[in-house]
Amino acid sequence: MDTLKVRDAKDVEQAVRDALAAEQPLEIVGHGSKRAIGLPMATNAVLDLSALNAITSYEPNELIVTVQAGAPMADLLSLIDSKNQQFAFDPMDTSVLLGTPRGAGTIGGVIAAGLAGPRRIKAGGARDHLLGAHAVSGFGDSFKAGGKVVKNVTGYDLCKLLAGSWGTLSVMTEVTLKVLPKAESERTLVLRGLDEVTANRAMTAALGSSFDVSGVAHLPASIFRTTGDGLAALGGSQQGVTLIRLEGIGASVSDRAGSVSQLLAPFGASDMLADDVSASVWESIRDVTPFAASGSLGAWPVWRIVCPPAAGGAFGQALARETGGDVIYDWGGGLIWAALPPAADAHAALLRERLKTIGGHATLLRATDQVRNTVDVFQPQEPGVAALGARVKASFDPRNIFNRGRMVRT
Repeated sequence: MDTLKVRDAKDVEQAVRDALAAEQPLEIVGHGSKRAIGLPMATNAVLDLSALNAITSYEPNELIVTVQAGAPMADLLSLIDSKNQQFAFDPMDTSVLLGTPRGAGTIGGVIAAGLAGPRRIKAGGARDHLLGAHAVSGFGDSFKAGGKVVKNVTGYDLCKLLAGSWGTLSVMTEVTLKVLPKAESERTLVLRGLDEVTANRAMTAALGSSFDVSGVAHLPASIFRTTGDGLAALGGSQQGVTLIRLEGIGASVSDRAGSVSQLLAPFGASDMLADDVSASVWESIRDVTPFAASGSLGAWPVWRIVCPPAAGGAFGQALARETGGDVIYDWGGGLIWAALPPAADAHAALLRERLKTIGGHATLLRATDQVRNTVDVFQPQEPGVAALGARVKASFDPRNIFNRGRMVRT
């Protein structure tokens, strides 16, 4: 496979124009940490962006960072952490789930994937924190969308389309994101022994309260057969564990924790995790460590299911029972991670048939090449939505040069 290493945006333009002239589609790669997600691509040429790794501008007082798309997340997170700041959308590190080197992902890959962690229920997703982008279209032309302030757009904000597009619309060369201060204090309330449906009611109550929770998750008892890492801090429980996180100023967090504990008293007594333990637990939930590629479920396909939060508990419980799989609930039940026993279609037909009844969708985030060759990795779209997506794709990349076949089978 040919690899084209670029040094700057001009190189990217030239590479795209050459690909157009040769009718050669390109696979867009930073460090390749997410290459195993999506349908197998119809290309034999790689556009390598790893040399676009500079942090162009960081203004801590303005809460803005501008960085080239190939910059490693590990370096970027270290930089903003030194100023006690963070990406509030809680970007997921897929390395544990996919078995790639830890911290190898790039900021371009994070935006292209659009995968947010537990704090999404409070802070929004990756696209909500993307202020602007420089990119090269499928015409071989550079363009700029958005800017360096929140209110910078008249009309439609094109850069939002790039988040979650998996590199199929354009080649991002530089992005600008907002950062936010880290919370002074963090506490997590723990309820033990609830089944999925009851836990779903407790999570819904917490989310519907005025106490500004920043994480709501449930781990069924079965998860503790296989888990380690940060979740070991929960005491190796043989019961289901429901977690509610609060962040902010110390006095506020303590007061709100007491109020949430009273609110949830009908579901049972709660105990509390301290800051450092809480952070470790939520990192493990964010990165789905119970389903790690190196663990006992490493050979199982893993689905990322998004559904109405109030329906999550019953849906996940039924799915685990029918398939013999394991599930983890995040976003108050709105995000379900499901590791299902190996099957020819990774249980796609059953899963998507069940999802029709609750209005959810599912993405196959981990599977063998053989399964990805036969199953729709991304949720099949209704005809009207698919037609709209095709028009958007044509406006950015009319010749289908970028990551051909990754999201839609060609």
